[in-house]
Amino acid sequence: MGMFDVTVWVAEWFLALFFLGAGVPKIAGRGIERWVGFDQVPRVMTIGIGVSEVAAAVGLVVPLLVGTAEWATPLAGLGIAVISLMATGFHIRNREWLPALETALWAALGGTIAAARWSRFSGGPSISRDALVGLLMVLVPALIVNLVVLANTTARPDLVAERG
Repeated sequence: MGMFDVTVWVAEWFLALFFLGAGVPKIAGRGIERWVGFDQVPRVMTIGIGVSEVAAAVGLVVPLLVGTAEWATPLAGLGIAVISLMATGFHIRNREWLPALETALWAALGGTIAAARWSRFSGGPSISRDALVGLLMVLVPALIVNLVVLANTTARPDLVAERG
């Protein structure tokens, strides 16, 4: 396994673990209070988002791990990109700039993984492996930094007042 495959695998597992951790609480209905805005979303929609996130997380790693339905991996990356871009729009609308950046970075990572794995199934033109590795080497650390900053940032005062 070359550097390209190792880099993409690390990125896939990183993305899958994050979205598994994000999706399960939305399905279970526990722990979602830490995410801003889910009090504005109907419960059935929250469950749907959670199911989509868990399915995409599974689709990122299981097909290539077991060697079947490998076409699902780039589609899972694309699905995460779409879900994340919708979340970015939500955060921008609510003027939540750091979470908007975070979800945009998740979307970029999902799209990059989709592009990296798409070449396995497409005979058409694809992005060079060197460009994809470079992009992944920027996106993963950027996401980690963003998550650390988000974790250390105090909540918006108006939301703290609402929660009591």
